[in-house]
Amino acid sequence: MAIESELEQVLRTAALRVTRPRMAVLRAVHQHPHADTDGIIRATRDELPDVSHQAVYDVLRALADAGLVRRIQPAGSVARYEARVGDNHHHLVCRSCGAIVDVDCAVGHAPCLTASDDQGFVVDEAEVVYWGLCPTCAAGTS
Repeated sequence: MAIESELEQVLRTAALRVTRPRMAVLRAVHQHPHADTDGIIRATRDELPDVSHQAVYDVLRALADAGLVRRIQPAGSVARYEARVGDNHHHLVCRSCGAIVDVDCAVGHAPCLTASDDQGFVVDEAEVVYWGLCPTCAAGTS
């Protein structure tokens, strides 16, 4: 996880004021990758017990708009947040327990950015979600 001074610098570089709620939410996202909003609220309240739901939602939106966190929402799931931004990674999602893990792009130089027919679009990102069973759930079904 990033250290306190690094998180402060990240906020400043994004032209965001360093506030206690922003620091607490950013720490929570770093400490709990792929957590949903309720999980981020719980983790933030461990540090700032009086922070409101709305304040956490507002901070998450500001952090996502600034590109400091990424909001993902696999089909059938609530929104989740991660601090891994600025690369072209994808996710593995367990159909049974809902666990989510990062996976780097399949091969080489982001081949998934080359659409078979881009229809004139300038593609700068691709979202790929792999679905299956995590090792724990797969072991339970054998």
